[in-house]
Order: sequence, then C-alpha cells, then structure tokens
Amino acid sequence: MKKLDKDSYEKELERLQTELVKLQQWVVTHKLKVMVVFEGRDAAGKGGVIKRITEKLNPRVCRIAALPAPNERERSQWYFQRYTAHFPAAGEIVLFDRSWYNRAGVEKVMGFCSEEEYQDFLHACPVFETLLIRSGIILVKYWFSVSDEQQEKRFMERINNPIKRWKFSPMDLESRSRWAEYSEAKDQMFLHTDTKISPWWVVNSDNKKRARLNCISHLLTQIDYQELEQPEIELPEINKKGYKRAPIEEQSFVPELF
Repeated sequence: MKKLDKDSYEKELERLQTELVKLQQWVVTHKLKVMVVFEGRDAAGKGGVIKRITEKLNPRVCRIAALPAPNERERSQWYFQRYTAHFPAAGEIVLFDRSWYNRAGVEKVMGFCSEEEYQDFLHACPVFETLLIRSGIILVKYWFSVSDEQQEKRFMERINNPIKRWKFSPMDLESRSRWAEYSEAKDQMFLHTDTKISPWWVVNSDNKKRARLNCISHLLTQIDYQELEQPEIELPEINKKGYKRAPIEEQSFVPELF
C-alpha cells in the first residue's frame, strides 16, 4: 500500500473537514437528527477520529457523548435510559464515544451485568435501534479494529508518555488479559446487532491517519447533503462615537512569557 505522507494526509483531512462543515449546515437547515456510535478495542483510535470530526464544527451543533460508569440511580433505570438523555434534537449531531454497547462488551466480559441482562440486551438492542431510525434519527455505527501488535504499541506509548498516561486505565490491562473473551463478545454483538437497517461499519485502524480519512469519508456518504449557498457578509464600520474607554492601566494582563 502506498505510504500516506504528512502533506497528503493534512490536505485530504482539510478537504474532508470542509465537507463536514457543509454537512453541519445541511443538518441545521433541514433539522436532521444525526447520531454516530464509535466502538472498538481499547487504543483502536476512536478518540482521534472523533477529535478530527469535531474540531472544525460548532460545538452547539456537534457534541460528544462520553458517559462515565453509571451511578447507583442509573443502574436502577431501564438500561437504555441514561443514553437517551443525550440523543440529538432537530439540527444536532451527537458522537457517542462508546455507547449502550458497553453491555455487550466490557459489562459482559467483566461480569458487571448478569447473564439475563446481557441476553435481554442482545434481543432488545436491534428493536431499540429500529425504533430510533423509524423515529427519524440517522444512526451510523463504527467498529474500530486494531491488531494486537498495534494495540500493544499504543498501550506502551500511553504508559511511557506523561501527556497520554491518563488514557491508560485498569480496564486496558483487563482488555489484554481477556483478549479471547472480548473477541467472543464482539462476535456475539455483531451476530445480534449487525442488521440491515442498522449495520456495523468496520474501520481498519492499524494506521491512524488512514482510519481517520476513511471513517470521515464514509460518514459523509451516509447523509444525503448538499452545499448550501452562503449569504454575503459585509462588515460595518466600527462606531466609536460618544464612548471613552477606561484606562488600560486599570486592567490585569496575563504575563507575556512567550
């Protein structure tokens, strides 16, 4: 495969992010409700893709839902309930950095749910997603696939890099020691929830840059949007008449160290 150099990557990423801005305007204008789910093994690159999607968009339109572990009250709720509170309204895009699929993955493998709760999820989830789609929500699901070698390399980088150390958690250790269990859980999840109306799209993420470009490019194909004509904007002259500013010496400035 041809090497993806930095200049080519950045040029294509800028083009795709420009298209995302056009998509954002289309979503707002036509009051669409868009929801994108990002799942995959730890260190598979989900966060990097989400960051590149959102960094040029309006956070009031496109927001990230990354829920912590459920509290005692949430554990007593209907399982899907705490996720529905984050669903998009008209004119919004929500990116789920992990989602209700926690039950089919970490909760199943780590024993955080009962076998009955797990089986109930596998049967209820396709019905739940069908109802969402029929209600008008555009749902797109991505699974990021990473090889064992690349995962180990990224884990070691997280451990040894003080900037990335916060990314490494006890669950990352468990994901390594329980590799087979996680693989089986993922296969069972796909068997039950990879449906025609709500398919899983697998992203090969061994190469982070290619994964970002491929995922964003594919996401843009999932919504039938067009570029909208933008009105011309003419800046007016600044009107400073009748106002005298306070002395600049009375303000507190951040020290200019650089």
